[in-house]
This record gives sequence, structure tokens and C-alpha cells, in this order.
Amino acid sequence: MKLKLSNKISNISPSVTLEITAKAKQMKANGIDVIGFGAGEPDFKTPENIRRAGVQAIEEGKTGYTSASGINELKQAVCDKFKRDNDLNYNLENIIISSGAKHSLFNALSAILNPGDEVIIPVPYWVSYPELVKLADGIPIEVKTLEKNDFKYSIDDLNNALTNSTKAIILNSPSNPTGTAYTKKELENIAKWAVDNKIFVISDEIYEKLIYDDNEHVSIASLNDKIKEQTIIINGMSKAYAMTGWRIGYTAAHKDIIKLMSNLQSHSTSNPTSISQYASLEGLNGNETAINEMIKHFIERRNYMVDKINSIDDLSCKKSKGAFYVMANISKLKGRVIHGKKIESSVDLANKLLDEAHVAVVPGIAFGDDDYMRLSYATSLENIKEGLNRIEEYIK
Repeated sequence: MKLKLSNKISNISPSVTLEITAKAKQMKANGIDVIGFGAGEPDFKTPENIRRAGVQAIEEGKTGYTSASGINELKQAVCDKFKRDNDLNYNLENIIISSGAKHSLFNALSAILNPGDEVIIPVPYWVSYPELVKLADGIPIEVKTLEKNDFKYSIDDLNNALTNSTKAIILNSPSNPTGTAYTKKELENIAKWAVDNKIFVISDEIYEKLIYDDNEHVSIASLNDKIKEQTIIINGMSKAYAMTGWRIGYTAAHKDIIKLMSNLQSHSTSNPTSISQYASLEGLNGNETAINEMIKHFIERRNYMVDKINSIDDLSCKKSKGAFYVMANISKLKGRVIHGKKIESSVDLANKLLDEAHVAVVPGIAFGDDDYMRLSYATSLENIKEGLNRIEEYIK
């Protein structure tokens, strides 16, 4: 008997990053020494003060339901964070706590999109953006950004993608997978475009604190009141606070959007985990020594990875400004025969590196661009050195 299932969900692609990670983990379980560059999470423990707060919440019995949209104490801590870090004023009615930033994105898109509405997405993109738009009955409009432009939208790009059905653009700065970050001037141009065309900006700022060198994170909503009204900020605890498994994300937006997100959340997931909320409260209110230490390691690792990749024949990359990824350009390898096998795509290369060199990378096609592969430096410097040496030997 052939089961008749949902057409919408059947058209959702599985996450390639999770597939590669699962394959690498299985190989490791089989005793194979695999170096993994696929991780989208810090390789550090959640800071001790945050872990303690989670344990304390359990011991104090804070294990029941909370308000579906999150506890007010955490919402207030989020408001305080926006004022402190971004010079943005929000009230509790502008904030919702969700089960991770991905959940925040899904709820936000569901709150603003109607069937047929278009959402402009930069290529390379984070793997879930197009699928989340489709889940919310929207149409993802992919706009290819160029490496020579540091993988950023230009106003011409946005104008070329604009139609009467355009409802929103997604902005991710610092970016997964490219590590790029927009300057204040670039954001001012995008903000003017969005306001002039009455377009929502979904600003994914999950890597906000992981920004390096002289680069500075600017939230587009902080530029003026008009763009603030049209901006939906997505953020969370996963990356900067090494809390990926705790699953806490948050959204700041116009109160009418937050109300719809809250209604949806009340019927779909109810509240985010109570224990994680209290731990996150400590994360936002506590000191950031652990974050600063993590950043030092990421900068050291990034510098080594970028220099090494650019020293390998037929590989190259830009120096990432934030997050913990490098997009390596593999276009010169496509069409080459290595170890008797022709490299025809980024998936080919990723599979061959995993099977033969025992190195896990994510193929660029997962992010919409087949000329690249993504490497994460959220792993030890020792692993980075060994893994890149294996890649170099494989290519040679």
C-alpha cells in the first residue's frame, strides 16, 4: 500500500550538514579516525555559571510549564541585552522566547507569510532558510552573492529580485556559512531599500558576539525607528554561550508579530524548556569571560585555517569576519581526476574526502553554491592542522 503523505513536507530537503555529521559519527563509531569540519556548534562546554544555574533550577523545582512565550525574567534580560549591546529599546511585548533560533525563525516566517509571498535569501545561505520559508507557505528567492563582494547583497541584487510578491529579506550577519559581516554603511543602504519598498527584514544575529578583528556587529534595527518597525531580530543562546543543546532562541519584533508567534507557539510546542530558560537568564546577566576566551581560540584557529587553505594548490578562501566557518573555493578542483576519480561537484569532493582522507566537510551545494565547501573551525587547532594536512595530501 502506498501511503498518501503531505506534499509540502515531502518537498522539504533533509539537512546535508546533519547527513554528513551522521555519516562521520558512524565512521568514528566503527573505529575510523575522522577529523570533522562539519560542526555548527562550539566545541566548548557551556560555561560553568550557566550550567550551575540549570542545576539550581532543577533542584528548586522550576520544572513545570511556563508561559508559552517564555518567563518574564528572561524576556526582561533579553530587553536589557538589546539596550546594552545594540542601543535598542524593546518592551516585554516585543519579545518571545522559543525552542532555539531555528524555531524562532519558523515562527516568525509563519507569522508574516501568506501563500505565494516571496522571501529573498542570499546564496550561499544557511541550509534551513529556504526550507523554513517553504514550510511557512512562502517562496524562497535565491540571490547569488559573489565572493569578490565578500558574499554580501548589493542594492542592485535586491532590486533585481524585487517583485510585487516580495514580503521579506533574510539578513545573516555574521554569516553562516561565509563568515561575512555587513558594515554599518551597507546596512544603512539595505535599511533604506527595505523601508522604501515596505519589506520586512529578518535579521539573524545568532553569531553577533562571535565577530573578530576590527569588525563590529551592528543590528540593522538600531539604525532608525522606521527600519526597527520592519525588522524581526532572531538571536539565541546556542553559539556565543555554547548552549546548542539547551535550545533557547529569542525574537524581537513589533508587538503584533510577537502576538501571532506566541499564539502559534502556544499550540505547537508550548513553552521552551523551563530549565534552559533559567540557565539562559544567567547567561545573559552573567559575565562574559568564557565568551571572550572562546573568541581568542576561534581567532587563532581561523588564522591558521585561512593561511593553510590559501597555501594549498587549487584551494582558496576569504578571511571570515565572524562566526566559525570558512568557505573554501573548490572551483579549480572540479573536473580534475584525483585518485582515479573525477571530481564533478562539491558533493563528490565531500564524499571522497570523507571516504578516502577521513575528513568531514560540508559540500557547498548544501548552501546553494556548488563551487565551495564549508569548513568549521569549531574544533581543536590540533584537529585543524591534521585535517588540513589530510586534505592537502589528498589533493596532491
